[in-house]
Amino acid sequence: IEKAKIETISYVLYPNDDNEAGKLLRLRQEYFFSAASIKDLVNKHINTFGTIDNFSEYNAIQLNDTHPVIAVPELILQLTRDFGKTFDESFTIAQKVFSYTNHTIMAEALEKWGADIIAQYLPEIYEVIIKLNEKFVSDMYDLKLSRKKIDSMKLIQDGTIHMANIAIYSSSYTNGVAEIHTQILKDTALKDWYKVFPKRFQNKTNGITQRRWLALCNPELSAMITELLGTDKWVTNLDMLKELEKYADNHEILTKFLDIKQVKKDQLSQFILKSEGIKVDSTSIFDIQIKRLHEYKRQLMNAFSILYIYFGIKDGTIKNFNKTTFIFGAKSAPGYKRAKGIIKYINEIAGLCANDPEVKDLIKVVFVSDYRVSYAEKLVSGADISEQISTAGTEASGTGNMKFMLNGTCTLGTYDGANVEIVAEAGEENNYIFGARVEELDKIMKDYDPRKLCSENPKIKRVLNTLIDGTVSDGGTGVFKDLYFSLVDGASWHVADNYYVLGDLESYVEAKLKANAEYVNRIAFAKKCWLNMCNAGKFSSDRTINDYAKNIWKINPIAIE
Repeated sequence: IEKAKIETISYVLYPNDDNEAGKLLRLRQEYFFSAASIKDLVNKHINTFGTIDNFSEYNAIQLNDTHPVIAVPELILQLTRDFGKTFDESFTIAQKVFSYTNHTIMAEALEKWGADIIAQYLPEIYEVIIKLNEKFVSDMYDLKLSRKKIDSMKLIQDGTIHMANIAIYSSSYTNGVAEIHTQILKDTALKDWYKVFPKRFQNKTNGITQRRWLALCNPELSAMITELLGTDKWVTNLDMLKELEKYADNHEILTKFLDIKQVKKDQLSQFILKSEGIKVDSTSIFDIQIKRLHEYKRQLMNAFSILYIYFGIKDGTIKNFNKTTFIFGAKSAPGYKRAKGIIKYINEIAGLCANDPEVKDLIKVVFVSDYRVSYAEKLVSGADISEQISTAGTEASGTGNMKFMLNGTCTLGTYDGANVEIVAEAGEENNYIFGARVEELDKIMKDYDPRKLCSENPKIKRVLNTLIDGTVSDGGTGVFKDLYFSLVDGASWHVADNYYVLGDLESYVEAKLKANAEYVNRIAFAKKCWLNMCNAGKFSSDRTINDYAKNIWKINPIAIE
């Protein structure tokens, strides 16, 4: 039993934390891994240099979101307790060592802990956090901030410890992970902090490694790239793909590119059949939305669009629709009940389409099981259309969008996260952008009434009503009704349709149908996909890491051989 209790700390990462036991396990995990990492780093430094005095000159720690922020008070604790440093000396060292990457603008994702929990289970850490809070208040008074402003930024507020506030205050730099995300942090989410520490804020647009997300997962396309470039050095210098733009109007090259895409679609089809027992037509359009399942990602809007098209085909208002396989794959928190409702809804739509003789040969819906990286490798290399449809201003960056782009896929998406930079690199004309933009949404949402929208738009109303009219069944769980009322009436913690699912729906369907129609001209569509691949160089993680190294960690850029 004792062995099982000990192993629990690393057995299940990200445990369900919608109950006290889960929250406590999560705290223990975060502290265990953070404290062990700090201790290991300190020990290695002492073994190398024999002194802690130069620790900040040789060590840099990047806080990847708020989950490891408890490492800040832990380092200060170790410096004061084990090396006799004063609190102020320890804080100065910590501030030089730590930097913080923010991955979200959503308040619920900025981790907070009840002070009582920290005080009970980590009393020494709690004492350090109190001292940090007091130092912060003193520093802010020195900067002539008002009491009201200081109270709104404190590290401890009303018995709650704000981990993001600790991270920003106790580090050298804070960065966002896409240009639009960093600007939103400065303008809204962290604007008070930006006003106090403007020089600390940077942008570091996320990246992906082409070694896994192209060279490994798509050897067929990789071989073609190497053949055309006459070298495989693009594997460590992704900007070289830009040289392939000259082939964008070469019919022979684009035909070969399409042949490779079909090979990858065949492979994906076979894998889906083996994994899910579902047969899909690999000659159909593969429209894919994968990665995290969350309301802001709007998988529900994707599901609504499929029903919108389904009803349009049935009533004759949508003609000449090209057969499409809509593929979903995602992970979500185990306690996220609404996400489970959305998954159930998508699977019910899959059954509805599969059992309708009028539609089954035109629409196929698949929600893959056990979504994971090895599955994603096959999905990104076999996609025709990449769904990146988060509400504008909610996605920090996204990296799935980059993986699809690198494998020669058009983005069907909003002007959000790294989509903005993808479009800037590859051209809006080579992608399918829709929906309200960040600068429009604040004004829109002030007067937005989803019930009024539905009353005026029978097509949207028909789709929405499938949640409650028996078109599909939630098995008596009530999860579909919950989804329905969250859209039309809201809930205690958000306004009606707060992610603008219904508001963006028609613009989304229009873009989806445009992509569907243009797919028929295979060479013209292939050119769009080709130009996306050619312009994916910016999104290499090599560029991202070198940017961190040069401008945050202050070390020489890393040479990759």
